[in-house]
Amino acid sequence: MGRADVPGYAATTQPAAVVETHVSVLFFLGDLVYKLRKPVHFEFLDFRRPEAREADCHLEVALNRRLAPDVYLGVAEVRMDGEPVDHMVVMRRMPDSRRLASLARQGDELSAWLRQVAGTLAAFHGRAARSADISAAATGPALRAGWEANFSETEPFLGSILDAGVDKEIRSLALRWVDGRGPLLDERIASGRVCDGHGDLQAEDIFCLDDGVRILDCIEFSDALRCVDVSADVAFLAMDLERLGRPEAADRFLLDYQELAGDRFPDTLVQFYCASRAYVRAKVCCLRSQQGTGDARTAASLFHEVALSHLRQARVALVLVGGLPGTGKSTLAAGLGEARDWRVLRSDEIRREVGGSTDEQRPGYGEGRYEPAATTVVYEELIRKAERSLGLGESVVLDASWVDAAWRDLARAVAVATSSDLVELHCVTTPEEADRRIVRRLAGHADISEATPEVREALARSMDPWASATVVDTTGRTPTEVVAVAEAVLDARRSG
Repeated sequence: MGRADVPGYAATTQPAAVVETHVSVLFFLGDLVYKLRKPVHFEFLDFRRPEAREADCHLEVALNRRLAPDVYLGVAEVRMDGEPVDHMVVMRRMPDSRRLASLARQGDELSAWLRQVAGTLAAFHGRAARSADISAAATGPALRAGWEANFSETEPFLGSILDAGVDKEIRSLALRWVDGRGPLLDERIASGRVCDGHGDLQAEDIFCLDDGVRILDCIEFSDALRCVDVSADVAFLAMDLERLGRPEAADRFLLDYQELAGDRFPDTLVQFYCASRAYVRAKVCCLRSQQGTGDARTAASLFHEVALSHLRQARVALVLVGGLPGTGKSTLAAGLGEARDWRVLRSDEIRREVGGSTDEQRPGYGEGRYEPAATTVVYEELIRKAERSLGLGESVVLDASWVDAAWRDLARAVAVATSSDLVELHCVTTPEEADRRIVRRLAGHADISEATPEVREALARSMDPWASATVVDTTGRTPTEVVAVAEAVLDARRSG
């Protein structure tokens, strides 16, 4: 087959080359690439026997034809003295200059190409195989087992290539995330978002040709690594784009995929899978270093740090914002939710949901919708909704007075049960300033809160000590300044 037959680009003048990975050697000759497996053995594959290498060659061709049928030509025999001694995959040679990674490095505009990639992946994921066995690969136990297997394989490199302290934090954060996200993982499986996907979506293996994109080199040697939540596939490429210095392109690609696939997933899920893929890349670089690849040690350390960064961003938070009426707690909660794009749940709104519409006469403290039994219902519903969101990977800000220590204890228990970071913020101001705000709010009908200065006084008398909270004094501060103070507290607490 001549070079002119290769769709999407002109005849190649690329020189012959040999490229080595930790499991294969690739020979680039003219218009073709020949991929020969090494007789290697790792925990995740065993290519020591020729029969295993041959079977893997056929599997690679079959699986990759799902996304690039015109690139994977078949499997050829390797003969010595006329006798077959091995097998190799035969592929069309793609132009190096059209790699997505090359375009990213040279600063090209990537939006149109990435939208093509997103559309191609969405269609691919839509028709990909699904089954109970495939779904099992994305359950909590399976994800935990995958991380622990990776930890086992990186153990020999701690202290030499990988920083042991970084790895300790990665282990803690990764397993903690899995333990708290059961509802999210179950929902993703139930909604059909786990399939026989790609598993190794790197910018180096995506080619942007005149007649469309080609996506190559899916994982063939491990069903467990290829059968993933679709968000894991797209997260891998997003992580790779960030590594190439194109974070804005990564963000755009994630949005395009979700739009074209009709799938919305929380950012914490993407961050978790970005971390997972970065850790695998760190492990592979360690293995390549062991085989003598010169720059692999540096790359391993960089991917290790990338994994930690994404796991820190994947953490789910429960923030209690409390205080007496007029102290600015609702303003702070709303501002924090907007700044972080976190869900805000407000006791006043839930009180209306469970207690019906407001009366002409505002109830006094401890009356009507504010009697103890009604308040119990409000806090139970507030915490129930928070628990649901946290399990789905959504950070939550809870806006309530939190006068009673028993309700704070229940919220803390939910944070523990969902493996979420707990941050407690206690808003305060002077009684005079609080009352001025309350009167102004009531006169302008600017808020659903029905609290009066008399209610504030009654709550002040009954408020249990709250030593575990960070005090945020809102006196004389604008809402923007108060949110900035709270964000600084939040960042400090979560990095400790």
